Amino acid sequence: MKTHGHRALITGINGQDGSYLAEFLLDKGYEVFGTIKRNSVSENQTARLDNVYKEIRNNLFYADLCDLSSLISAIHKSRPTEVYNLAAQSHVRISFDQPIYTTLSTGVGTLNLLEAIRIIDPTIKMYQASSSEMFGNSVDSDGYQRETTPMNPVSPYGCSKVFSYNICKNYRKSYNLFAANGILFNHESPRRGSNFVTSKVVKTAVQIKRGIKDELALGNLDATRDWGHARDYVKAMWMILQHDKPDDFVCATGISHSVRDLVDYTFSRLKINKDCVKTDQKFLRPEELCNLKGDSSKIKNTLGWTPECTFEQMIDEMIEYWDKKL
Repeated sequence: MKTHGHRALITGINGQDGSYLAEFLLDKGYEVFGTIKRNSVSENQTARLDNVYKEIRNNLFYADLCDLSSLISAIHKSRPTEVYNLAAQSHVRISFDQPIYTTLSTGVGTLNLLEAIRIIDPTIKMYQASSSEMFGNSVDSDGYQRETTPMNPVSPYGCSKVFSYNICKNYRKSYNLFAANGILFNHESPRRGSNFVTSKVVKTAVQIKRGIKDELALGNLDATRDWGHARDYVKAMWMILQHDKPDDFVCATGISHSVRDLVDYTFSRLKINKDCVKTDQKFLRPEELCNLKGDSSKIKNTLGWTPECTFEQMIDEMIEYWDKKL
């Protein structure tokens, strides 16, 4: 179904989720705009947008969540009906090395965006990318995390996301903004940065098979995550903003796998020996989040969303990507 007349602004459009969301919204008939944070390697900034770059190249703005004026400018230029806030310092382990920057970009940056919307056009709908990292090691008695599970983050990233989650709820109640949270559990794809564990495992395994590398160094192999495919999760983002009222939804597969499971499946598919897998203390977090598994019953029952891609299909897609790329 085409949705003509709608305009979307995606912060962090050149990231994994932003690129998939841009493709999804363009297919829906949206006019899509996006913000990019400038860096000195300009040729790499839009690599994930190759499929849609011709359609949106004139709709990209340099902006930073830490700079309110740049957000106001982006909203003025794009005049969106929907804003999807996907920009952040999103690497949990790095948030321990850069806690202040993480808090500013991932936490205060959300407040800046809400303020920009409140000042310019409070009818704009805003989606906030919340995270399962907000739960920390809190888990309900049945082993799942859901919308009502207490939040007890164990990283600067998780703490920043809790602030963003709560400030969205505050602006929703205080200023009647349509500000909705999607509490997304881990979601990956071939477009995931190679410093994230799924891409790191798959990319390095392909390199080992090719003789390029001889070792894969990881942290906690027993940590479990609820992994889905980013392509499924950007659909959930859109569905959340089509709801008749702003609300908060967990998006997850409900199935967890350990990092060890990830390694076992990848190495088995590539038919290589796991003796080259090592543990390295430098990849351990100062405080570890051990187990994540989400219950997405609310979004399934309310909006009809369910993930389609399995863990195995996702890893197979990533293996195929790195096998062609390397």
